[in-house]
Amino acid sequence: MDVQPQRSFIGVGLAIGVGVGAAIGVAMGNLAIGIGVGVALGLILGGALDARDKAKRKGDGDGGATYADGGSGGRSKDADGADDGSDGGGGGD
Repeated sequence: MDVQPQRSFIGVGLAIGVGVGAAIGVAMGNLAIGIGVGVALGLILGGALDARDKAKRKGDGDGGATYADGGSGGRSKDADGADDGSDGGGGGD
């Protein structure tokens, strides 16, 4: 079982996006708009890479932390614990 640390690609996407955006901004003659476009594209790219990595990890079966399904949380929805609906707290479907 090979355990890999969880990683995020948002930072990588932002770095690439700002660089590309700055180049586009210089070519257009407006650096501020180019950097803004680059940040937006970088967030999209980083989010897509994160989603792909998450899907890949989920498919491997060793995709990070596991969480309990919640269950009842140790507390009944009914006031007295009865499921007959007599206390108005639920049940009786």
